Amino acid sequence: MPKKKTYHHGDLKNALIKAGVEILAKDGMGGLSLRKVASRAGVSHAAPYAHFADKQALIAAISTEGFRQLYTRISSVAEEYKNKPSMQLIEVAWAYVQFALDDRDRFKVMFSGVLEKEKEYPEFVEESQRNFQLVKMIVEANQASGMLRSGPSDLVALSAWGIIHGFIMLLLEGQISHTVLERASLRELVEFQLKQIMIGLDKESTN
Repeated sequence: MPKKKTYHHGDLKNALIKAGVEILAKDGMGGLSLRKVASRAGVSHAAPYAHFADKQALIAAISTEGFRQLYTRISSVAEEYKNKPSMQLIEVAWAYVQFALDDRDRFKVMFSGVLEKEKEYPEFVEESQRNFQLVKMIVEANQASGMLRSGPSDLVALSAWGIIHGFIMLLLEGQISHTVLERASLRELVEFQLKQIMIGLDKESTN
């Protein structure tokens, strides 16, 4: 009988999250269970319950870690372009697209809506809101520099996010025409989407 793996406390949680993502990639949401996650991680069937009360808690952990990784990536880009608002918006959007393409299965879980009673998972709420607040801050910088129209920054941020997120979902689901994809690179398409709501780009380029 094969020997079950042993992990340090923190390592087991991360190993279970990783196993959950791998199962989702192969079998989809319907194939996910704590028993399967334990089996894939090579631990006893009871082991996951030390960290997750049920499948919903595991989904929350997968999503929370995803938002944490997303924030790390886009905040780094935002800092790099903090003195160029319009470039900051475009570069952060591009980093968001790249994140989705690099980790498609986790990304789909993060925005799948399968997590019930989100407020019961404060870490998830905190990480997801932290990402949105960063987008809001970038929008406010663009409004101040005249690159975006004035208005409630949270609503403008929602519009900008919706444009890029919608583009990503169409891309992941194979719904963008090949003729469009052959005409321009993904980066060019992202820039084109954002430029539909941006103003004053010529002004910035001459400064």
